[in-house]
Amino acid sequence: MKVRLSKRIAVFVILACTSLTLLGRATAQQALRPQLAGGLVSDVPIGIQNLRFAMLDAEINALTFRSMDALFTTRTVARSGSVWQLPRDDHALDFDYQYDGKTFQANQFLDRSYTNALLILKNGKIVFEKYLNESSDRTRFMGFSMTKSITSMLIGCALAERRIKSLDERIDIYLPELKGGGYEGVTIRQVMQMRSGVDYEERYDFQNPGVAARNHIDALVKNVVRFADVARSIERKHPPGEVFQYKTLDTAVLGLLLERVSDGSNLAAYMAKHLWEPIGAESDGFFIMDGAPGVGREFSGAGFNATLRDFARLGLMMLNKGAANGHQILSSEWVTESTRPTDPAHSEPRGYGYQWWTIGNEGAYTALGLQGQYIFVDPATHTVVVKLSYFPPGEKRASDETVAFLKAASAWQPH
Repeated sequence: MKVRLSKRIAVFVILACTSLTLLGRATAQQALRPQLAGGLVSDVPIGIQNLRFAMLDAEINALTFRSMDALFTTRTVARSGSVWQLPRDDHALDFDYQYDGKTFQANQFLDRSYTNALLILKNGKIVFEKYLNESSDRTRFMGFSMTKSITSMLIGCALAERRIKSLDERIDIYLPELKGGGYEGVTIRQVMQMRSGVDYEERYDFQNPGVAARNHIDALVKNVVRFADVARSIERKHPPGEVFQYKTLDTAVLGLLLERVSDGSNLAAYMAKHLWEPIGAESDGFFIMDGAPGVGREFSGAGFNATLRDFARLGLMMLNKGAANGHQILSSEWVTESTRPTDPAHSEPRGYGYQWWTIGNEGAYTALGLQGQYIFVDPATHTVVVKLSYFPPGEKRASDETVAFLKAASAWQPH
């Protein structure tokens, strides 16, 4: 009798075999990686813990970055209603770009920059769309920290609904469990700007784990704590508002805020109602969770997954000043404010708004995710580019080259 493996089971088999190779111990009983040993005991199977720990590795990330539902508990962000149809005017990539003193043809960029999928919109039309590495228009890709920009959109929705009265309110008014720690007295605006001042260095040295690396292991790999819970006891390093310091914990706290003001709902349901359905998404999205059903929360700092075209719809909504699929989803004022650099005097080559990276002072901005995930928006040229990648960890060359490509793609006028 033949047994047909489902796609999900097949992914588990592939990843499990790869994990054994990476661990270098194809033994009868798999052992936890040394970095995962000790601490609270996890109910997550050993093989899955090891795979979650290794998911960023260059040998497997072309697959893991589009297979997160095989590695994590997830919560669906359901689509519903009419799909926002994106018209097409397909073209070959017939332009060049310059990087490191050399000129490259645009079609060389895909392989040079570890691309899983690429889409370019011009004036609301898809002019280029390409999938690689056995992905397709049905594949849902991990957005990593592009999720921060989505969380920013949802804060804009909550403000419009008056669930949040003002960005200048103290966040501990809504989250009283943060009183007594580093977040006490910090405003929502300061958290949005990554200027909370709390002592959370975004450093992932797993050989010598600090608070961020330890939180990643305990919350996302082992699921023995919730990612945002460390915010209750974190200490203060800088006065609130004074120092920009990129911290996924800040966005996790914003996700907790959204959950708290959503009348007993959860982040995925709030997003489905106020963003995903109105935008006319064509596929369900999903968040990875930091725990099992009933206890886990959506990873609001870096855990949202969607198709290439649905990520593009988010970018096009932002380009359209918050309008999409016949709805004004975000106010034009919020789009402008959230994508403006907080400190224009120090925004070259990049600045930061409300969970969006700004590109210089010319109005372009991007949602940016770990190891090469981009939703790039340039209002001046009516361009949106979505690039979903599998950069090797710490790869700077591909990141710098992508910036050069994005600028050239923005200037491109297909004929």
